[in-house]
Amino acid sequence: MRVLVTGAEGFIGKNMVAHLKDIHEVFVFDTSSDISTLTGIVRDCDFIFHLAGVNRPDNPSQFYKGNTDFTETLVNTIESNGLSIPIVFSSSAQVGNGSDYAKSKEEAENILEEYGRRTGSKVHIYRLPGVFGKWCRPNYNSVVATFCHNIANNLPITISDPDIELTLTYIDDVIDEFINVMSGNPSELVTHKVTLGRIAQLLEQFRDSRITLSVPNVSDLFSKKLHATYLSYLPEDDFSYPLKMNVDDRGSFTEILRTEYHGQFSVNIAKPGIVKGNHWHNTKNEKFLVVGGEGVIRFRHVDNARDGKVIEYHVSGNKMEVLDIPPGYTHNIENTGDVDLITFMWCNERFEQNKPDTIFLGV
Repeated sequence: MRVLVTGAEGFIGKNMVAHLKDIHEVFVFDTSSDISTLTGIVRDCDFIFHLAGVNRPDNPSQFYKGNTDFTETLVNTIESNGLSIPIVFSSSAQVGNGSDYAKSKEEAENILEEYGRRTGSKVHIYRLPGVFGKWCRPNYNSVVATFCHNIANNLPITISDPDIELTLTYIDDVIDEFINVMSGNPSELVTHKVTLGRIAQLLEQFRDSRITLSVPNVSDLFSKKLHATYLSYLPEDDFSYPLKMNVDDRGSFTEILRTEYHGQFSVNIAKPGIVKGNHWHNTKNEKFLVVGGEGVIRFRHVDNARDGKVIEYHVSGNKMEVLDIPPGYTHNIENTGDVDLITFMWCNERFEQNKPDTIFLGV
């Protein structure tokens, strides 16, 4: 399908173009475009996402020029060429609040509705609440973008009332809904109600997770979307963060991340000939995955009534397999190769110094 996206350089427009460009033929039009090219574009397109708009002008009259007048120009261009093209229009939930911005958006809605009645074209108007997500400009008209940018850059944020509730929608949900409309399957836009205080609290947790190594709880959809948004605002020279390596002459052990309910994840490096472990657990359990080198993992049941049999599993980075480390078996891991043995280790609970549940006993 041949699709025109107006406002292609804006927040929603950029995301829309990114989603469409590998599937459809996309025409773009923005403030930098020559208005004389609009006729040629319109003649070639099958569907229009009208996302262009002005929301922070120097002069209120620019609201009407950018929102109302351009919409009228677009409609006139379509009709003067004898065309009837379906349109999705991004309006605003602010319509009705009496501001010049809201009035200009409402006038644009009216123009489009009249166009639909005259031509029989389908017109879909979405009065969007606050939209958040990647590529939204901070310190402009999105508190989420500003909070993400400031917290990711260790800048202060200002909250006048943490209990103020916002209605928000995520950029990918907007894009999905708009594409559903183009495909003839409109549904309902997903929205979230959340307070300013909650947004700030979550963003601070995301920032601090680099220090605590705690995986943020993103079990609810809003937290998941906000976390993805926050990461998109990280400075490009700050994508990485250091981990504490516990190093000795045997190798190293480095904790990578920890969770509140799902344990922790670490990487263990053992030098050639080194044996690590020789301990067992009552309740704690682990999973080992060797990703580099060669070695052997040994187990022995700690019950003296058993026959004392040692169980061996030979492991290698050339054969990816996970070994469960059950409670009640003392175990160790030996590097039998000529290079470092690298093992990813997951434990079902975070390490607690006052309750380690680790009893040393040779295999």
